[in-house]
Parts: sequence; C-alpha cells; structure tokens
Amino acid sequence: MRERDVAARFGWQIRRALAEDIGKGDVTSLRLVQTNQHGRAHIVAKADGVLCGMPVVQCVFHCLDPRLRIECLGRDGKQVRRGEVVARIRGRVRPILSGERVALNFLQHLSGIATQTARFVAAVRGSNTKIYDTRKTTPLWRGLEKYAVRTGGGYNHRMGLFDMILIKDNHIDAVGGIGPAVARARARKKRGLRIGVEARTLEEVREAVTSQADLILLDNMPIHQIRQVLRIGKGKTEIEVSGGINIARAKKMASLGVSRLSIGALTHSAPALDFSLEYIKA
Repeated sequence: MRERDVAARFGWQIRRALAEDIGKGDVTSLRLVQTNQHGRAHIVAKADGVLCGMPVVQCVFHCLDPRLRIECLGRDGKQVRRGEVVARIRGRVRPILSGERVALNFLQHLSGIATQTARFVAAVRGSNTKIYDTRKTTPLWRGLEKYAVRTGGGYNHRMGLFDMILIKDNHIDAVGGIGPAVARARARKKRGLRIGVEARTLEEVREAVTSQADLILLDNMPIHQIRQVLRIGKGKTEIEVSGGINIARAKKMASLGVSRLSIGALTHSAPALDFSLEYIKA
C-alpha cells in the first residue's frame, strides 16, 4: 500500500488521531522549539518482527507538514531486527515531535499484527492450511488491521456483514434449522456471495453438507469430532476451524488437513512491536 492510497482511504482516521493527541496545540513543542528550527530523527525498531505501517507513518507526518522529507529504509512485510533504523525524517522539528506518538502508535500496532500473523503462517507452512482473520477488530481500524494481516502472510475473512452470508448459531436458532436457513439465504443472495454455516454438532455438519453450504465453520469443536467432519465434508465443502487457536493447535489442525483457520487473536490480542523515534542533533 502506498502513501497516497493510505491518504485516500484512511486520511480521515489519521487526521482524527492527530486531533485527539494534539488538540488545540502541542504546548510543549510550541514553547520549547523555534518555529523554523530544523533537524532530523530516526525511527528505530526495538524488537525483531515484521514491519507494517510505513505508508501510514509517512501520511501522519505529511498531514502535519507536507515538506518533511521521509526516507523509508524498511518496507512493509519485511523482517526487521532490534536496533534497525526503518525511517529517517528531516525538516522542521515541531511537526516531527508533534507527530511522533501517533505515528508510532500506528506502526507498533500494525507491525504487531503482522508479526503475530507471520508466526501462525510459519507454523502451518508446508501444508494446505491458510490463516484467516475475523471481525474481532478495533472499531474503525478494521481496514488497517486487515491490511496488517495480509502483510504478515494471512488472509482476510469477510470484511463485514455485507460481503458473505455466514449463518451462525443465533441465525440457525431463529430460523429453525440449517436447512431452512441455507434455503432462504440461497433464494435471496446476490451473485458472488458465498454461504457459510457454523455447525455445532455432527448432525448439523451433515445438514450443512446436504444443504450444499460453501463453507462449514467449526467453533471450539473437539479434535476427534473435527476428524469426523473432515471425512464427512471431504470433496463436498470447505472446512474452517476457529476458537482457541494457538500455535500448537494450528500445527495440529494443519496436520489433519483443515484448509482454513480463523483466528481472532491475530487482531484483538497481538502485542505491539516496539519502535522509538530518536531525535538526532543537527
């Protein structure tokens, strides 16, 4: 993703983040730093991981001062090492200092998600299993967080309630069964929308297969039952497993032949990857 794409899609979000932090003015920088004082700074990785969010960092600083010169030494999706300089910034000191926290917040959070995703992707490497995210994202951050998942080598599940029909337990109970729910969905669905069904029991799995659901989701199902589901659905539908997926369980699911793992922890529990901005004296 390029800076202009970030500005077009997420510029409003970045401007609001800056407004939240700066408010009526960065009173410290306004009082201590001269208006036209120039300098430079480096953004440094404080831990090993996968870099994500450099175009966002550029956009943050350029929102404050389009004349700042930002040299990105690291690229999204690349491994970074502790102590590595990932960006150099030159220009007026005030906007550099005022944008520091917001830029690092975006960079640390997105890099944390990319790093977390890359660990799961590495765990299932060599299999046909793909790692997917979920809708368990920070409100209004979804587009960026799902971009970070892709940067880490994962795949995006549905972006929202609008781009896939996913019939979950409450839908099934409200309608009266998987068969009627799938039939209603198929009768009214738009072209291109897939139909997924969350199955809680082997009986529901069989009903979903009979109804020709495109995808069957198993949430927190025991491994011995997952083995049975894979036999029932083989060659008929795609199987996705979710619920409590850690690295060890991901490896186990991959060894069984599960094609999709959806993991909320990619976004809602990813630890931030630490970065710092270090001012370099002119």
